[in-house]
Amino acid sequence: MGHLPAAAGIFLLPLTLCALTLLPQGLLGKAAEQENARSPALLQRVKRGWVWNQFFVLEEYTGLEPLYIGKLHSDMDKGDGSIKYILSGEGAGTTFTIDDSTGDIHAIQRLDREVKSQYLLRAQARNRLTDRPLEPESEFIVKIQDINDNEPKFLDGPYQATVPEMSRIGTSVIQLTATDADDPTYGNSARVVYSILEGQPYFSVDAKTGLIRVSLADMDRETRENYTIVIQAKDMGGQLGGLAGTTTVNITLSDVNDNPPVFDQRLYQMSVPESAPVGSVVGRIWAKDRDAGVNAEMKYSIIDGDGRDTFDISTDSTNLFGIITVKRPLNFENKPSYTLKVEGANTHLDPTFRHRGPFKDVTIVHVSVEDVDEPPLFDSPSYYIEVPEDADIGTVVKVVSARDPDAANNTVRYSIERSSDPEKFFYIEITSGALMTVRSLDREEVGWHNITVLAMEMNNPTQIASVSVAVRVLDVNDNPPSLKHYLETFVCENAKAGQLIQTVTAVDPDEPQGGQRFYYSLAPEAANNPNFTLRDNQDNTAWILTRRGGWSQQDRTLFHLPIFVSDGEAPTQTSTSTLTIRVCSCDQEGNVMSCNAEAYSLPASLSKGALIAILACIFVLLVMILLMLSLRTHRKKPYLCDEEENVHENIVRYDDEGGGEEDTEAFDIAAMWNPREVHHPLGKIRQDMMPEIESLSRYVPQPCVGGVGGGDSNVHSYVLAKLLEADLDPCAPPYDSLQTYAYEGEGSVAESLSSLQSGTSNGDHEYDYLNDWGPRFKKLAEMYGVLETNNPPMW
Repeated sequence: MGHLPAAAGIFLLPLTLCALTLLPQGLLGKAAEQENARSPALLQRVKRGWVWNQFFVLEEYTGLEPLYIGKLHSDMDKGDGSIKYILSGEGAGTTFTIDDSTGDIHAIQRLDREVKSQYLLRAQARNRLTDRPLEPESEFIVKIQDINDNEPKFLDGPYQATVPEMSRIGTSVIQLTATDADDPTYGNSARVVYSILEGQPYFSVDAKTGLIRVSLADMDRETRENYTIVIQAKDMGGQLGGLAGTTTVNITLSDVNDNPPVFDQRLYQMSVPESAPVGSVVGRIWAKDRDAGVNAEMKYSIIDGDGRDTFDISTDSTNLFGIITVKRPLNFENKPSYTLKVEGANTHLDPTFRHRGPFKDVTIVHVSVEDVDEPPLFDSPSYYIEVPEDADIGTVVKVVSARDPDAANNTVRYSIERSSDPEKFFYIEITSGALMTVRSLDREEVGWHNITVLAMEMNNPTQIASVSVAVRVLDVNDNPPSLKHYLETFVCENAKAGQLIQTVTAVDPDEPQGGQRFYYSLAPEAANNPNFTLRDNQDNTAWILTRRGGWSQQDRTLFHLPIFVSDGEAPTQTSTSTLTIRVCSCDQEGNVMSCNAEAYSLPASLSKGALIAILACIFVLLVMILLMLSLRTHRKKPYLCDEEENVHENIVRYDDEGGGEEDTEAFDIAAMWNPREVHHPLGKIRQDMMPEIESLSRYVPQPCVGGVGGGDSNVHSYVLAKLLEADLDPCAPPYDSLQTYAYEGEGSVAESLSSLQSGTSNGDHEYDYLNDWGPRFKKLAEMYGVLETNNPPMW
């Protein structure tokens, strides 16, 4: 197969076929036939008539016509158009085309080696009529040759770098690398050389490696901190015509501790009120350091001065400032000013720069204490007092004292905060501070009194101080013991002599230091009773024992046993409690079956619901009764409204004793049921009915009033005068009723108790009937000495 050279774009460079070229197929075919004749047994194969390897073409062709790459030609091509050339593979039909008749290959798109450096294509000759392949498909490569069309680029720029200040010359800062997309194996297109355009004389760059170094010694961050340099990368080894790229590098000098701290003042003046509490801030100081970050952090300390024990200094949260605080309470009257010697030192030192030290400084702080009007000051922060509960009213339990700490020393007045002593058990003398009792104390009610005493300056009432006074009330044996729990028990009818029926225990609200100790005995009046006895167990309990047997409810159902209890403290307190003992029927195990007293226990069948129902009924009845009484109280008869109606007035005169319950006709009682004032015009005469005094004569026994009629004329004159006065007075009530009784009436259930008719009797009277009249006449029976005294004993 033969091949033709190809023109390379506008450069008109010949293309040479670098692959091995075979001889024409006709020559090779004859040799193959002879060989086959000599060796008929060998297999026959069709050999390709043309083979090629690769073509070369320059990138970045910018011509208007397609770029001619080369020509394919087969020995079997006779030029008659019977052979058709087929091109396939990478870019076939899109980037590369082939003339199927002549075999000419063209590039129809712009080629860029940096995008794709070679293309693998396949070519084949086919019969145009039958489309049968005349040769096996062969591969070839189209390589794109590089030209210097890409400048070096810094892919990571711009760059940031840091280098410590005061670095030596030659200290590495940062390594830069520029990338050239051209072929490094072809010429000098990708050979890059570095140079510095801006940033001298502070920094330099290595031309081959791109390493930036410090080129000026002792660069100070405090003088200049940031530097901007421009680095250039140029290909073609830096020769004329090479392409170049630049980048920016921002270099910052990092801080090192190369500057000592210095206080901005040699003397600080501060002031603080004497009332400032412990921990209060007095002021702050600052030792300035030109360094930054941890290299400027400070630690402050008071190294001398008369206020070392009174004030303290610490570093704030930024570790830059020193905060002076109060360490102990201040007192202007004791010491009005203090002097402090304060040192500030760096906390992070760099051994490399120790020769620049010392890295600390000293200043003086003068603190003035301001005078403040302070509240009174008690001589003790709190008071504890013990007082016996039997202390007399007015007993002074404690004298509290407070003074004005200021130079003025104002007078102090005392008082008790009412909320701390709401029941006012104590009083404090306003000038002396003497705390005394004004009520009786009782430890059993209130054992502790926590009082707040106030002290106030006379000249400045706003200055008030308070102190706590704890008063403990000491116990005194002032309460008698008493029996504990129920004071009622029972004895079974089948109980024998010496049987325990009850264990009694006493309680005492007092709390003696040695503990409670009670003594039990029967009261003297019951010491020799034949029914029960008491045994003191010497352990604050006592047993109630029977002295006999043969108990019976028919004989007696109830006994009262007085028990005498005393305590063991001085002064001895005693009490007598009565134990009620009922006689009950019991079973063989001693369980109560029934007692004679029905009210002793509540029936088991009566439930809570029944009790609630009974109480509800009682409540309803009470409400109804109250409602009826209220209605009856508000019910009134109508007043007299007719001015012409006669208003009756009865004036009754009696010369004897009234008739009691039997007298119903003495006067018109209806006139007393109308208590309304009737006013008549002046000059109008009242029309009252005259009372019929004779109507009572038939009820009055005349012999009984014989000795009492001597003053009738005086009484009659008085009554007539009053009657005339009432008739002439229009404002007087129209119903006066004067009744006198000269005898006691008959018909009373108790009959006559008067001595009017019994004055002539000289015989002794029998008053035994007073006992039969019931408990209402018990006192009267005692006066006449007829009260029964034959009662049975209680125990």
